[in-house]
Amino acid sequence: MSRRTDHTDTTSLENFLQKIVAQFGCDLEAVDLAPAGKRRLLRVLVDRDGGINLDDIADVTRAISKALDEDDIMGEGAYTLEVSSPGVDRPLTLPRHWRRNISRLVAVTLTSGKKLTGRIKTASDEAAELDVDGKLEAVAYADVEKAKIQIEFNRVAGDDEETPADGTVEEN
Repeated sequence: MSRRTDHTDTTSLENFLQKIVAQFGCDLEAVDLAPAGKRRLLRVLVDRDGGINLDDIADVTRAISKALDEDDIMGEGAYTLEVSSPGVDRPLTLPRHWRRNISRLVAVTLTSGKKLTGRIKTASDEAAELDVDGKLEAVAYADVEKAKIQIEFNRVAGDDEETPADGTVEEN
């Protein structure tokens, strides 16, 4: 069965890609299919606990490319495949995002309008615990309107207890 060349069902594409990505112990974070001139650009974001490196990305890219070549899910039209990991500017929307960022500084806006900036100490399936100015504060994911990791300059790698000496923080 041939699909229309100008349209690909995103849900079917996500389900198709999820199976491939899972073979590498990764989570499919996002799929975006957008026009790019006469071609289409298929962007696939993958991640996993413990992080993902360039060799992992290359392995996943080869597997996705091979599977797409063997299946007609993309139709007849030309496309470019781009596989990467989410950047630090991606919002924290799922419990696994919080878990993968334990010890990082996060800016949170709650549905009540309250804003917090603190270091993620723990993350469960329902809530995270933040160190906000030395005080632990539980944040239920259901109460989060927006949460983004803050980029810290001059923070020593593996230093989970101290903020940068000069307090330099870049907010996204």
